Amino acid sequence: MRHVTGVVLAVVLAAAVFFAGSWGYLKLLASPARRGVLPAAGASLIHDHAVVEGFGALLAVGLLAGILIAAPAISPLAAGLPGLALLGWTGLYLASARRAVHYIPLKSQSYGTGFEALLFDGVLVLAGLAMVIPLFVPSRWRRRPAAPLAYQAAYPGLGATQTVAGGGGMLDDWAQTTAQLQLDPGQMQAPWDPAPPGSPGAPPGYR
Repeated sequence: MRHVTGVVLAVVLAAAVFFAGSWGYLKLLASPARRGVLPAAGASLIHDHAVVEGFGALLAVGLLAGILIAAPAISPLAAGLPGLALLGWTGLYLASARRAVHYIPLKSQSYGTGFEALLFDGVLVLAGLAMVIPLFVPSRWRRRPAAPLAYQAAYPGLGATQTVAGGGGMLDDWAQTTAQLQLDPGQMQAPWDPAPPGSPGAPPGYR
């Protein structure tokens, strides 16, 4: 079930890269900086809506990809499958640029145009290399046991010290004090001393 969820997340990430990532990258390409001119005349870019929207879209896609790459509880397929697709598309571009461009969907819209720019500029291969890293981490393929079960397996007697439904527990035992047996120091006897005459533990004939 964990890897099935990973496949679903892989589809979500692939859609985010194609739609949001391509659109945001195309927004940045349309800025004056692409033409060798400083955007916003070298002033603040906060009021440049094209740059802010483009960075925002790329930041959202990068954040989603980073979570799927780094989170150990998520299947490595979530980031690995889109990464393999990006690397495969880049490999096809190196082998035959015409075929790689031919298979890009929605080329007449901004999404296809932006994805084509990502391919031409080498951004897809960089993103793909980062996204396939979880596929080579063995611990990402194994389900992590729940923490209580792991502790109980390592320490079988741990459950006896935990709080129970009745409210009892180790801390309650410390908080509740009971009357202790009082011993008379004068009647205390070391275990190695002989028992007094006439006592049940005295040896026969001992006077």
